[in-house]
Amino acid sequence: MLNITKTINQRKEMIISIFALSWPAVLEQALETTVQYVSSAMVGRLGAEASAAVGLTTTVTWLINSPAFAMDIGILSYISFCIGAKKLKKAKIAAVQSIIITIVLGLVMGIITLSISPFLPKWLGASPEIQKNASLYFGIICIPMLFRVAIIIFGAVLRATGDMKTPMKVNLIMNIINILLNCILIYGNQTISVGGLKIHTHGAGLGIVGSAIAGAVAYTISGLLMLFALYRNRLVSPKGEKIKLNMEVMGRCIKVGFPVTIEHVGTCLGQVVFSSIVTRLGTLAFAAHSIALTAEEAFYIPGFGMQSSASTLAGNALGEKNQEKLHQMSVTIIAMATIVMTITGTILFLFPSFIMSIFINNPLVIKSGASILRLVAVSEPLFGALIMLEGIFNGMGDTKTPVFVSIISMWGVRILSATVCIYKFHLGLKAVWICMICDNVFRFLLLFMRFLSGAWKKKFNL
Repeated sequence: MLNITKTINQRKEMIISIFALSWPAVLEQALETTVQYVSSAMVGRLGAEASAAVGLTTTVTWLINSPAFAMDIGILSYISFCIGAKKLKKAKIAAVQSIIITIVLGLVMGIITLSISPFLPKWLGASPEIQKNASLYFGIICIPMLFRVAIIIFGAVLRATGDMKTPMKVNLIMNIINILLNCILIYGNQTISVGGLKIHTHGAGLGIVGSAIAGAVAYTISGLLMLFALYRNRLVSPKGEKIKLNMEVMGRCIKVGFPVTIEHVGTCLGQVVFSSIVTRLGTLAFAAHSIALTAEEAFYIPGFGMQSSASTLAGNALGEKNQEKLHQMSVTIIAMATIVMTITGTILFLFPSFIMSIFINNPLVIKSGASILRLVAVSEPLFGALIMLEGIFNGMGDTKTPVFVSIISMWGVRILSATVCIYKFHLGLKAVWICMICDNVFRFLLLFMRFLSGAWKKKFNL
């Protein structure tokens, strides 16, 4: 009886810890998605071509962010491990390395993206009428690449220390700036309808270019704020430290982050190829596809918000060499994410047409997008469990497993099946999204079997 009571109390404490770490990250994700909703809705009022032009480069944006997101996992894993093991000096050294990583990645990726922006829409197979706007939009939002990388990397450092609230606050400021500037820069003097709400605008009338400028300014201010927050953090502040390379610590971060870089690049290249396949279905179909992707993001906010908590807690448990804590945390957070995303998936299934109508008033695009949103809604609970499993493996530094699974699944399931559906059988957008769902199901099954086997414990002497 005492053991049962102890287990129940431990589980309650675990849930409280997960919630305390997760809610700021979930709210941060919600704020970020809200801005994407508002921006997409505003651009959508310019027409299907405008939505397609902005949506065309979305997957490429994921690709160029890949190295930063990969290194943020390496840094988060290492710092959370050091804090769990009470090695605070090494955690501070890792924070210094994060500044070096930010500068290098920011400058390199900025040069690359600005260089390819004039040619990218044509490479992706975009129709001629959207190529110019897509190129302008992509080029402008890539100008502050250094600050975009800073938001990602420094945010990971803060989360690794358990500070989830500061990145959330910075994100809130970024979103407010973005929305305000969107209102000023996108439209001229007119009345627009967003989700049934009439809004009177007085602005510059820059259209897609205005949306891009708004995003670029918001990224710049937020990157500076995140740097300021890093220097104020009591555990890992680089204040008083020399910004110099430490090969041992940098090597550990890269060892964890490099496989994730391969995964992100491999899967994001797959996303780019996947988008280029969808462009073959025409501008209206691609607009429906792009808007549906944006709409779906709101419904997996809890999953991605909780993922960083899963990584942080897994890294702490590994540093403490506490197998029981790691197991309890893993089972609990997977169950929590599955329950929450069952609820969000149900909402998505019941109201897909309304959700699509927030972004665009074209009835053909709304109908097409609603049908695929209803399809993907069914897989949301499983997707939540998948996100948690990836977070757990990444937090422990076992990044090779998600890498292998993601690349094999992306190219062997999603891309191959979508190519066959469109080029061989000439099927439509619904078939393409079924291929995407099959990719997520396959990834979940492989990671879940790996987790159940317990083989990964041997690698860490647990």
